[in-house]
Amino acid sequence: MSTETKTVARTEPKFGVKALVKIGMLAAVAVILMFFEIPLPFAPAFYEIDFSEVPVMVGCFAMGPLAGAVIELVKILLNFVLTGTDTAGVGELANFIIGCSLCVPAGLIYRRNRTRKNALIGMITGTVLMTVLGCVINAFVLLPTYATAFHMPVNDLIGMGTAVNPNITSLSTFVLFAVAPFNLLKGVLVSIIVFLIYKKLSPIFRMH
Repeated sequence: MSTETKTVARTEPKFGVKALVKIGMLAAVAVILMFFEIPLPFAPAFYEIDFSEVPVMVGCFAMGPLAGAVIELVKILLNFVLTGTDTAGVGELANFIIGCSLCVPAGLIYRRNRTRKNALIGMITGTVLMTVLGCVINAFVLLPTYATAFHMPVNDLIGMGTAVNPNITSLSTFVLFAVAPFNLLKGVLVSIIVFLIYKKLSPIFRMH
């Protein structure tokens, strides 16, 4: 992330063979990272943090937000092939939207002026957007879908949250005390990692 202001064109570069190879590499790393999950003390076991958004955000910064969205999509599809789905694809679609809500806004802001300041603004914006959107999608899509998939009422999922976090007593408190801090923490951690490693990786993945 250069300290010099560099205004770049707003048109997305065309994806040639080299770009597709880079997208494939980053997507493959993202899939591998999905298998390394960290449980959280304030949320039930099915909420575990992984760092698969790190390669996606690197791709957004280096190759543009469209490339980042493609990396996120390929990551979701590869994971679908490897592990299958319990939600008829609904969970995967929701995860794609939530992942893009972090990385794509960050990439859009960063590509206007490639500076550390813009990178930070983009990451903060993406983290806030992912936290808000994640709460909405979990409350109205993911949790009801998972309840249906596993043939249990939503209250049973809420009960799993209560078991590890007594502040969780309803769907709204589940979202407030589990989903929101989960997405906020993930956004912050992913942003810190990308901020620290991007400068070294950018020459490899940047599109010229």
